[in-house]
Amino acid sequence: MGKNIQWYPGHMAKAFRLMRENLSLVDIVFELVDARLPLSSRNPEVDKLIVNKPRMLVLTKADLADPKETTAWKGYFEKLGLPVAVLDTRGPKTAQVMTKKAKEVLADQIAAQEEKGIKNRPIRVMLAGIPNVGKSTLLNHLVEKNVAITANKPGVTKKVAWLKTATGLEILDSPGVLWPKFEDPTTGQRLALTGAIKDTIFPKDDAALAMLAFFRGYKPQAIVDRYHLQDDVFDNMTDVEVLLEITSKLGFKDDYDKAAVRMLNDLRSGKLGRYTLDHEHD
Repeated sequence: MGKNIQWYPGHMAKAFRLMRENLSLVDIVFELVDARLPLSSRNPEVDKLIVNKPRMLVLTKADLADPKETTAWKGYFEKLGLPVAVLDTRGPKTAQVMTKKAKEVLADQIAAQEEKGIKNRPIRVMLAGIPNVGKSTLLNHLVEKNVAITANKPGVTKKVAWLKTATGLEILDSPGVLWPKFEDPTTGQRLALTGAIKDTIFPKDDAALAMLAFFRGYKPQAIVDRYHLQDDVFDNMTDVEVLLEITSKLGFKDDYDKAAVRMLNDLRSGKLGRYTLDHEHD
């Protein structure tokens, strides 16, 4: 699935160069990952770029993820020594929560500055993450006004810009960046399901079939209830047959591409309930 996908445009290479050039200007990196796929949405190239710079892992869109899985993933990353913040990026106190956690991570650095007589210096933050992970939404909450373009599709932010918050942060926003090659095709499937890879370059029916395969072993009843299917549909039908059945139920005749689009929209908007695609924390 997706063997010949070309999705690494020039602006991503440029974004990495700008991030590399500006890394020395920041005190801490907020590495954003989607709480629905905390492992698959971590960019290994960003990990190499950050190296020893203080960082905080931010699990975004936690309101869409399975809360038990989110708790498990938080514990997993903390055991690796990573400070973690779990966010519903619509939360009203996002700026205060993020500033407090950043100060905790940088406590020693701030104390050293205060010994030198430097007090209340703004904390400079770089936001890093893959496309459509919620950076622009988080940024809007941090600065408490709509300054970043937001959309539920990848590739909206194209340039680097500094923005100040009322809580003492100076934020360096940057475009979402993917990496050139997926070692595991499952990673590509999961990123396609959440919309991190543009729908125009990933077969919609493949994504819908991957979605059905996932829910078959995870929460089959969510599919049954949403599309008014027989309770035993997964016992008696293949994923392809289930897709065709859903296409029929939606009144799309034989247009399973149209059904796939509806299913992906339902998944991304939370109409199939809260879910987490990555379960590899055990």
